[in-house]
Amino acid sequence: MTLDEAFAEDGPFGEAFPGYKLRTQQLEMAHAVADTLNERGQLIAEAGTGTGKTFAYLVPALLYGGKVIVSTGTKTLQDQLFQRDIPTVRDVLKVPVTVALLKGRANYVCHYHLERARHEGRFMRKEDILDLQKVERYAKVTMSGDKAACPGVPEDAPIWAHVTSTRDNCLGSDCPNHKECFVLKARKDAQEADVVVVNHHLFFADVWLRDEGAGELLPACNAVIFDEAHQLPDVASLFFGETITSGQIVELARDARAEALVVAKDYVHLPQAAEALEKAVRDFRLVFRPEPTRMPQHEMGVKFPAYTDALALMIDKLAALETLLAAQAERAEALAKCHERAKIMHEGLESWQEGAPNAPVAQTAKQKKALPPAPDGEAAEGEGAAAATPRGKPAAEESIHWIDLTNHGFLLHATPLNIAKLFQKQLNAGQKAWVFASATLAVNNSFKHYQHELGLWDARTETWESPFDYKQQAALYVPRDMPNPNTPDFTRKVVERAWPLLQITQGHAFLLFTSLRAMREAHELIVAQLQDAKLDWPVLLQGQGSRTELLEKFRSSPNAILVASQTFWEGIDVKGEQLSLVVIDKLPFSPPDDPVLSARMEQIEKNGRNAFIDYQLPHAAITLKQGAGRLIRDEFDTGILMIADNRLVDKPYGKVLWKSLPPMFRTRELDTVQRFFEAKRANGRPTTQTDPEE
Repeated sequence: MTLDEAFAEDGPFGEAFPGYKLRTQQLEMAHAVADTLNERGQLIAEAGTGTGKTFAYLVPALLYGGKVIVSTGTKTLQDQLFQRDIPTVRDVLKVPVTVALLKGRANYVCHYHLERARHEGRFMRKEDILDLQKVERYAKVTMSGDKAACPGVPEDAPIWAHVTSTRDNCLGSDCPNHKECFVLKARKDAQEADVVVVNHHLFFADVWLRDEGAGELLPACNAVIFDEAHQLPDVASLFFGETITSGQIVELARDARAEALVVAKDYVHLPQAAEALEKAVRDFRLVFRPEPTRMPQHEMGVKFPAYTDALALMIDKLAALETLLAAQAERAEALAKCHERAKIMHEGLESWQEGAPNAPVAQTAKQKKALPPAPDGEAAEGEGAAAATPRGKPAAEESIHWIDLTNHGFLLHATPLNIAKLFQKQLNAGQKAWVFASATLAVNNSFKHYQHELGLWDARTETWESPFDYKQQAALYVPRDMPNPNTPDFTRKVVERAWPLLQITQGHAFLLFTSLRAMREAHELIVAQLQDAKLDWPVLLQGQGSRTELLEKFRSSPNAILVASQTFWEGIDVKGEQLSLVVIDKLPFSPPDDPVLSARMEQIEKNGRNAFIDYQLPHAAITLKQGAGRLIRDEFDTGILMIADNRLVDKPYGKVLWKSLPPMFRTRELDTVQRFFEAKRANGRPTTQTDPEE
């Protein structure tokens, strides 16, 4: 079957979907993907909303692709592809391809940890016990073990941390439940399938780093297709770098203590060392201000003088635990695993500490003082301990060491400043096709920024405009007389300008903010405004539930208003009158105090380029396009997009951002917006025809 036959109005899709119409953009993209698969080339494809990009790459992939890996931006999209989109295309085309869904190990019930949680029973809440019972019943009947399918237990429920495994605490072939492992079954299915659906995080962790044991997938496949490919630079930076979290260290300490109490009850020094490490982690976090923040490593000692000693103490306590675990590792496989984790973590912490210029080298416990004597005169030095398992990550030529402080913990990062060479090395490893697809990759019709970030200098680039009539369907409103975005009363002014629009659309709005602080302030202002107006409209706030829960409430609640930040700028699809207004407060430039941004901009300037034009502006343009893309989701939608930042029209660089947005009807006058919207709604909204792709 040819692509022209597949997409023809009298073809298989026309027979399967009443009202189906051929989209020229979709067919052209499908041909480009097919050419790339045939030539084992590289394609960067920007397809505007409504093009039908998912079917445009799935049809050629299933017809001609051979073994294909499809990687998506989120697990939600991953499930949608596996459960709906791919089965639909397969059934319509009648092609006998097999499909597998592969997620990270933390998404699968672990029989060993489930049994351990049942026996230990150390839970903080009554709900955890009830959830555990539900997971036990689910584990007995499920074929996949995927926690997303467990009835009655939310995916973010605390119980999952107790009944799933991590790369650190998995016992591997030594596990007593090895033969019935859901993770191994999922990997086996992936090895045998024609099409494997993963997400970007798993792709990097499993296929390139081989941390999860699925490294055989990439060499065996003929093509890799990235959907939501605009997310790749950030995800690649994360996985090409190194990260150690307070949660990892605390989990190690707790696992070591729990195992010691079972198999080494006579060795009291081990639980004591684990508790000392936990305390050192808490004390390290207390050195800094309580609110979340980010900062480069070289500033930490200047702003927080106690940081240096606190870090050295944490490393010291970890080294002590590592040595004691080495002395007891032969008692049980679980203790041996804990020792291996401690050794890797210790080396990682020392490496991170040494990343800053003139960083003091922490003394280990062995250097500072002798450890407590081991029972029966055993040596506690652990001289014969196994060497640390290499992480397998390519060394970055230049990286930034920085800390991300959360409310109760921290993440220590070493992030490469340039991933292009690292990425290109993977692209050149073997003859296979690579497709990078998204609705937002180009900036002012240029892909240079994206190509430079990922080293895709020789890739074919194509753009297909959305088939939607934006000038007729949407108005872009930039209100006049807005204050500078940095002024204290800016958010209040945003809400003031948005209020008449909320009345016009009767709610049905997303208000998207560039910071959590502004989001919370706006939420309070809107709630107060509605109370004054005696309007009982539901106002949803990001963080008051999972993204899925909030979206379900928004879709089902008349007059709903959702106030959110970065989480809702992309990957959200609400069609029809339920979403009629999108408000964006500021141009989404990354915060200037972001450590990675600052370091990358400094490097770009050193190389003789303009960091703002070449890096900050393209990033902001792509993010703005994502936020604006929430408004019009099908050919019958109408709505208003308000961007409250006057820099969009007042600054010379605003033209780049302006031209990157969909070609909506544009105005700065409120009454014009009102006339536009009322005229469109007066015409009515036709009944939506069946569409083979969302």
